[in-house]
Amino acid sequence: MMPTELASGNASFSIDVSYKLIDTGPQTDKPLFIYLHGYKQNLQYFEKKCSDLLSLKAHHLFIQGPYPIYDEARRRKAEEWGRAWYLYDGEQEQFLKSMEKTSGFIQTVAGKLMQEISVNRVSVIGYSMGGYLAGYFALSRPHFVNDLIVMGGRIKTESFQGQSYNGMNVLHLHGIDDDSVSAERAKKSCDDLKSMGATVTYKRLGTKHKLTSTYIQVLKDWLIKQKITKLD
Repeated sequence: MMPTELASGNASFSIDVSYKLIDTGPQTDKPLFIYLHGYKQNLQYFEKKCSDLLSLKAHHLFIQGPYPIYDEARRRKAEEWGRAWYLYDGEQEQFLKSMEKTSGFIQTVAGKLMQEISVNRVSVIGYSMGGYLAGYFALSRPHFVNDLIVMGGRIKTESFQGQSYNGMNVLHLHGIDDDSVSAERAKKSCDDLKSMGATVTYKRLGTKHKLTSTYIQVLKDWLIKQKITKLD
């Protein structure tokens, strides 16, 4: 007798995702910085890499990617594993659907916290995979995000043709020796955003595809120069 398939489908499965909100400076209106780490990184790691930014007056929200990356070496506990922000297998529909789902989650977390703190603007800061998501998050929610910072990633402007981003400030930092993300395509995405009305700064740094202190210092100087925040 041939086997008979009685049922198939999909069922929802939820998982807890960590976040941490750090406050620096006086209890007055100040920006909310949303930090999005790179692939196989996690909240704790990214907080350490961005620690110098904690000298700035702001609310600092570190969120962990929702997709755990299994540690095949079995050297770390599950809570220490790296994380991913979205699912990408080369298929664009799945890619965008996955980024939208994660973006909705981030907005929900940030929105709830913003009911308890005084925020005068929102800046999203992403590195590598987190940079791709930061770009999608900002361009899909321009009324929620004031400033977009992408380091070692690319802004997928092709998914938002015909949109207007007047008033959005963008900083895109890219390593000269970055062999993971095309510098040419990263630069083109910045040119596209300029044509859509955003104020864009694109800088090439003497680094590879690695989040070094150079990235953090340039970002810090830009935030102060743009008067988004100031030293605590």
